Amino acid sequence: SGVIGTAMVKAMASVGVKIAIISRQPLELLATELSNEFGSEVICVQGDVLDKESLVLAKQTINEKLGDIDLLINCAGGNHPTATTKVEQMDENSLDHLEDTFYGLEMDGFDKVFALNFKGTLVPTMVFTTDMLKNKKGVVLNVSSMNSYKPLTKIPAYSAAKASINNFTQWLAVHLAKVGIRVNAIAPGFFITDQNRFLVQDQATGNFSARGQKIVNNTPMGKFGEPEDLQG
Repeated sequence: SGVIGTAMVKAMASVGVKIAIISRQPLELLATELSNEFGSEVICVQGDVLDKESLVLAKQTINEKLGDIDLLINCAGGNHPTATTKVEQMDENSLDHLEDTFYGLEMDGFDKVFALNFKGTLVPTMVFTTDMLKNKKGVVLNVSSMNSYKPLTKIPAYSAAKASINNFTQWLAVHLAKVGIRVNAIAPGFFITDQNRFLVQDQATGNFSARGQKIVNNTPMGKFGEPEDLQG
């Protein structure tokens, strides 16, 4: 239901792929809009990527309505404010305000970020690849981030969680290679999403924040990514 997931769903719907969108919130309206726009069969099934039982039930619904699953895209992810530092670098002034630095980060925030990004990739993979095992073919595509290779300041939990997806992807690719399942990942650059908007835009004006402008200045194309960039 986020920027990246919606872009990928549109790309697949445009070439006639049968699609099931998993989301905690009902997205029947989005599914209907995509079906009408592209003439492809798109359904929305409620499920939580951190709740294995809910995903097992979701898979049953998908199998009943669409048949076996042969492609899984894991794109649940995001950051959390309590796992974000308020300053980019510590200096002498920071010593009197440690709550704004690495030392002020909350473990609950770290747990939420790692759960959503890493476990939110691991658990769906356990559930939705069983059809692929049976049919001895299938593809798993995980969504990592350029942050996993070149961490941005302020968001250590997100960068580390995405790095864990890279490692898991490499491990799983070897583990499943001889049963016909291919596993890979993509690492998108910087997109403006609901989860990072407060970091990269001035909420009053809509203009780039200093951080947002810094990212753009250090991006070769001089702009944030657009959802269409992910559609291949």
